[in-house]
Amino acid sequence: MFPDVAVEVGAITNPKVIAAASWIERFLYLRSDAVTVLSDDLRANLAAKLGARRPERVRVIPNFVDTAAITPADRITPYRAELGLGDRTVVMYAGNLGYSQSVGLLIEAARRFRDRDDLVFVINGSGSARAGLVEAADGLDNVVFAPLQPRERVSEVLATGDLHTVLLKTGLARSSVPSKMYSILAAGRPCLASVDLDTEVDRTLRDANAGRVAAPDDVDAFVATLGEMLDRRDDWAGWGRSGRHWVEEWLSPAAVAESYEQLFEELAGRRSGESSSLR
Repeated sequence: MFPDVAVEVGAITNPKVIAAASWIERFLYLRSDAVTVLSDDLRANLAAKLGARRPERVRVIPNFVDTAAITPADRITPYRAELGLGDRTVVMYAGNLGYSQSVGLLIEAARRFRDRDDLVFVINGSGSARAGLVEAADGLDNVVFAPLQPRERVSEVLATGDLHTVLLKTGLARSSVPSKMYSILAAGRPCLASVDLDTEVDRTLRDANAGRVAAPDDVDAFVATLGEMLDRRDDWAGWGRSGRHWVEEWLSPAAVAESYEQLFEELAGRRSGESSSLR
């Protein structure tokens, strides 16, 4: 959601630029027949900006997941061999390493679990924060960094991780929805999220029974929740199946396309009715 996220993370601080971006945003919304957003949190955000000026035009239609391309697969992958991970349990973060992500939580978790030989933390991605994360992980032999992989390897990368993470800084889960969460569920893997509570990520993982959520930017809460999940390793397969089923039901290309088709038919019908009334 722009400019909200850019302002929240400090990427835009000039009041004049913020005011201009906000004016353009409202200008476009008010001249649209419909505006689609990815979550109920974003719908509330836009409805508040529209006020009494037809807030019902804002509709929630999530991004789809290519459930044919991303499927549950065996954890012993060629990618695991490339990274030298062996048969260890892999806790993975895969995605952008930038302003919005609290990937430092994973570094601290690795520090606290460094005595566990059966556990390794993989940070798969690139971005402006990568150099600082590499420096923070200096001396930790249970942290492995890997670059972003080509699109055709996404399913393999996701299969390599036994437990995946979604990490957003405080305040950002109400103005952004990380699509990686849906890919994780499509891959049949459990997810540990560090995000604002009672937001889309939190609600999805609870509804799908596909993982756990810890309060954002709270190292102790994150490590405690991770420890709980590691102690419940026997539940991971069930969480993975549950998440996959949820994605197939709600976020397959066919399901999302049907939502758009219904919206287009509604708008076309409204236009047709308006034209008839003018005759």
